[in-house]
Amino acid sequence: MAEDRFACRECHYINEPDRQTCGSCGSSSLTEDWAGYVIITHPERSAVAEEMNVSEPGGYALKVR
Repeated sequence: MAEDRFACRECHYINEPDRQTCGSCGSSSLTEDWAGYVIITHPERSAVAEEMNVSEPGGYALKVR
């Protein structure tokens, strides 16, 4: 379930609850305080990925506090 996961404050990547560091950028700044969820499958063809500065496929939080 997405609500149990942690979002990275740096890159907004959604991580599994047992992670201590972000699986995408390696940051240790993870939070449960996030909202919105987008799955990027083809970042090279996605306007949303470009706007979010995302280059890797995966799940991302739209808003991280």
